[in-house]
Amino acid sequence: MADKRIFNFNAGPAALPLPVLEEIQSSFLNFNGSGMSITEISHRSPWFDQVINDAVDRTKRLLNLDDRYHVLFVQGGASLQFAMAPMNFLTDGKSADFVNTGTWSTKAINEAKILNKNHSVVASSEDRNFCYIPKDIRFNPDAAYAHITTNNTIKGTQWHTFPDTNGVPIMADMSSDFMSRPLDMDKFGMIYAGAQKNIGPSGVCMVIIRKDLLETANNEIPSMLRYSTFASKNSMYNTPPCFGIYTIQLVLKWLEETMGGLEKMEAHNQAKGKLIYDLIDNSDFYRATADKDSRSLMNVTFRLPTEELEKSFIEKATAKGLGGLKGHRSVGGCRASIYNAATMEAVQALVEFMESFKKES
Repeated sequence: MADKRIFNFNAGPAALPLPVLEEIQSSFLNFNGSGMSITEISHRSPWFDQVINDAVDRTKRLLNLDDRYHVLFVQGGASLQFAMAPMNFLTDGKSADFVNTGTWSTKAINEAKILNKNHSVVASSEDRNFCYIPKDIRFNPDAAYAHITTNNTIKGTQWHTFPDTNGVPIMADMSSDFMSRPLDMDKFGMIYAGAQKNIGPSGVCMVIIRKDLLETANNEIPSMLRYSTFASKNSMYNTPPCFGIYTIQLVLKWLEETMGGLEKMEAHNQAKGKLIYDLIDNSDFYRATADKDSRSLMNVTFRLPTEELEKSFIEKATAKGLGGLKGHRSVGGCRASIYNAATMEAVQALVEFMESFKKES
């Protein structure tokens, strides 16, 4: 398979749209007539100004953002935001509410604990090994923010509707379903997303933050841990991850101009997910691991009758050019990550393989 591209179902770093990769390839040695690669140009140059400003503008158009929001590019991935958020916003005795839906929200809660910040876990699905999204949650009306993880890559669960927090701003880790569907941004004070699932390569995290929330942030922490530092310098206080931001710009262009926006992207993602889940639901051989009303459209997690069959399934799929189907090491099983860039052709090939593997087993 080394001589051709596979169908990539990796959970992250994940598939990127082929037209984006081809555009990067074609311009890599001479970006925009500069005579330099995008990896060589100065972040203070007009060439890069165009890149980062276009990425911000496209983000605002895709999400219908008004002037209430900053769009930032931060290093350290979503994992750094687990600490940055409480450092910036949990001062003077303020507290945050957390909903624990598994690995990533658990890590966010642990960072608040390490920092000795006030917090409450107001709901959790740990009682059933995080196979569902909690409902009917009672949030504290005086919380500084309510933190959720919108999609769990490991457990295969996703928030399909966002909770009513009675006006408390939602702070959301959207790393694995960002830009996969439209959002009502009025619910959110801040969202953040590591790029490597849906919008770019690893090494950069997009943060969208409401300006009035930013005005309440703590400025008595190191400069590179303040959201205000990034907001005041157009994300260029220091040298940003230029290549990552450039790739994000191209993915946003693809989303806007080729896919036609987030409504059409969502419909495409729903169609892909339906193909796989319909096969699973009509089978006594495959079993989905998440409750039906909480299933992720980004990460389809499933089991086979035995671990031996799962091992054979993954090996044979890989030999057929279907890569990245092994479940996370912490849970085992199988997982198909079908982010935005996963094509219908890839999903159809996977479904055909799943049908044939069942018949042969």
